Amino acid sequence: MLIFHNLFLEIKMKLAKTAFLVLACVFYTQLSAAQIIIKTEPNVENIELGKDWDKTFAKSDEVFHQKVLFKNRYGFSLAGDLYLPKSQLSKGAKIPAVAVCGPYGAVKEQAAGFYAQELAKRGFVTLAFDPSFTGESSGNPRNISSNDINSEDFSAAVDFLGIQDFVDREKISIIGIGGFGGFGLNAAAIDIRISKIVASTLYDMSRLYSSGYDDGINFEGRTLMKEDLSEVRYDDALNSSPTRSIYTLPFKLSGNEPKFIAEYFDYYKTKRGYHPRSVNSNSAWSVFNQLAVANSPLSLFLGEIIQPVLVIQGQNSHALFFSEETYRKLKGENKELFIVKDASHTDLFDKKVPFDKIENFLRN
Repeated sequence: MLIFHNLFLEIKMKLAKTAFLVLACVFYTQLSAAQIIIKTEPNVENIELGKDWDKTFAKSDEVFHQKVLFKNRYGFSLAGDLYLPKSQLSKGAKIPAVAVCGPYGAVKEQAAGFYAQELAKRGFVTLAFDPSFTGESSGNPRNISSNDINSEDFSAAVDFLGIQDFVDREKISIIGIGGFGGFGLNAAAIDIRISKIVASTLYDMSRLYSSGYDDGINFEGRTLMKEDLSEVRYDDALNSSPTRSIYTLPFKLSGNEPKFIAEYFDYYKTKRGYHPRSVNSNSAWSVFNQLAVANSPLSLFLGEIIQPVLVIQGQNSHALFFSEETYRKLKGENKELFIVKDASHTDLFDKKVPFDKIENFLRN
């Protein structure tokens, strides 16, 4: 067990390596004499997680934070940061919860954690997690993605939250940021346990990889892309790791980049959002990743989502058309498209996140 009080006790450091081999971790809040037990699933891989606060945002004293591990149905162990609202723990009632992931190529220490901590301050139990194959989560080779597995990662996060005694199972929502907005919607189409869905600064990665920005790649262009990238598989078969894509952020801006590349650079490559485990900060996806993601449309079953959906996008975002098209494909009265005035795509990572809007949507 790991015991928490006003200050971390010395025993925490001694037991940290075995924290996830036990079935539950117990800590005491300074607000209540009641014990809060964090349950973990059996057979979770014993990954040694970092112990230091290495987020891109300051730690809040309004929440408790705990590193956790949980597993998906493929057997991968996913690393998460659990944020618990001090304001609610003393009340003894079950608390609504939110799982947060993204953007595509980011880690939980970046935008997802920023969202999670802020919503925990507002009274939610929140879980920011690394998707399979990235960050501190398991899965090899590294830096690959899968429409199926990464959608499943959201459902696995719901599993973890739903087994906690202090969580209201009927009020478990998800937030997907950037490309993980698409994965989150794909998960919600089949997992009706998900109460509500927020897709913030949405990217549809399957559409992007298959058709390009503004659908600029036609059938002939896709065929050429398939010919080029399929040849890479022979190289990958002979190598110990996949060939990395050449499409990555530069180490330095020349001044001639498109505006959105400069905006990405300002987040992922500077103190504002840089993190050593982030794909976007330091590396690149597998080059063949593009074909695999393109081949399985994430928006195929958007019309079958019966839960409420809030799609958020910046007025000046280069990816606005993704949100507009997704909104059109959603059916019924369970949807809303919220445009943040004078905001870019990356402004919604940390600068202009409409938390009041998100909180109101999740609560009502």
